[in-house]
Amino acid sequence: MALIKSISGIRGTIGGKQGDGLSPIDVVKFTTAYAAWAKQQGDNNKIVVGRDGRMSGAMVRDLVVATLQGCGFDVVDLGLSTTPTVEMAVTMEKAAGGIILTASHNPKEWNALKLLNDKGEFLSAEDGAWILDYADNAEHDYATVKNLGKVTQDDTYIQKHIDIILQHPLVDVEAIKEKKFKIVVDPVNSTGSISVPPLLEALGVAEVIVINEEVTGNFAHNPEPLAVNLTELCDTVDKQNAHLGIAVDPDVDRLCFVCNDGTLFGEEYTLVAVADYVLSNKPGNTVSNMSSTRALRDVTEKHGGEYTPSAVGEVNVVKKMKAVNAVIGGEGNGGIIVPELHYGRDALIGIGLFLTHLAKFGKSVKELRNTYPNYYISKNKISLNDDINLSDIFEKIKDKYKNHPINTEDGVKIEFDNDWVHLRPSNTEPIIRIYAESGSETTSENIAKRMMEDIREMM
Repeated sequence: MALIKSISGIRGTIGGKQGDGLSPIDVVKFTTAYAAWAKQQGDNNKIVVGRDGRMSGAMVRDLVVATLQGCGFDVVDLGLSTTPTVEMAVTMEKAAGGIILTASHNPKEWNALKLLNDKGEFLSAEDGAWILDYADNAEHDYATVKNLGKVTQDDTYIQKHIDIILQHPLVDVEAIKEKKFKIVVDPVNSTGSISVPPLLEALGVAEVIVINEEVTGNFAHNPEPLAVNLTELCDTVDKQNAHLGIAVDPDVDRLCFVCNDGTLFGEEYTLVAVADYVLSNKPGNTVSNMSSTRALRDVTEKHGGEYTPSAVGEVNVVKKMKAVNAVIGGEGNGGIIVPELHYGRDALIGIGLFLTHLAKFGKSVKELRNTYPNYYISKNKISLNDDINLSDIFEKIKDKYKNHPINTEDGVKIEFDNDWVHLRPSNTEPIIRIYAESGSETTSENIAKRMMEDIREMM
């Protein structure tokens, strides 16, 4: 069992003892702390709640909503929804905040509370720390029976989200419709099933084939949209002679594509391609986290803009985007952030922009991918035991490679001429992530293997 408490939310496996997993008591405890934080922000007593399709979703939803009511908050319950939809609903409802019930790319045993402020954005480090401290140390007074909150059900927000995407000036429905695209979608048995196909139909896609469609939360494969997990999608695109495939994660904030020949477009290149299209129409700056491909920098500079890296984590990307007035940003895991919509990763607007880009490009997805520089990122991870001292390991790594440029803004990033490796602890899992990039696939794999051997020796 695992329970991970971080500034970005509370994530854990369902069941087990209190404090060892995401038990019902833990759900109530951290929801109460969030409600206490929201009370401190002002008199607004409205909170938006939505969930992905996980097997534990209904149970966790009942606990969260009842706890918010018990704290005196009115709840707008979106039911089955997506992370970006909930983020947008917070501002549209003029709510004090929101809670998204999703463990994102984690397997079905996991669930989580993602916490939002009144802007529909993830909490700052300071606010997150306040909530964690309150949960562990404060005693809370709940509302009397006369002051209990009310619950309103509202399942209209996915359609509202789609309508806003259709109105975006860089989404060209007529151009998409003209191409008569045939698209295969893998929503991995979650809320992509109720959001992506309706979006594609509204965009004028001629034929939509959905695999793993039923919203059961019993994911047909590991839900992280990586190559090893998308073989069925790749095979279906090839067999159906489709123009492309689309994969999203369970809460629809990550996006990746499959080319017309059944090969992967590459999740790192989702942001690169969308940014290329946006920058060709709206010049400006871009941001991605420092574990993302340098191809975004290349594309940004081609269009006369400036690229800025950030620490890993959506809240850090958003903070840097605001600082440099970026016109688009995101993460190499397939996360697209379009600021005029909202400051959050959003697969749905990513789909609208990508399909417009492809339609105007006028050739195949594979040919579009071939227009971008080829960098290879090796993505690996090492599991950690509770007794591992990460600070000691990172100090030893820094000492061993002290003759190379090192960035310690977020873990340890080491540059080797035109190659790099980034080591950092995950905010959501007990692991060290090891990302290495090079113009050669073999070189990137060798750099990653060397670092993993170093870390294992030091552990």
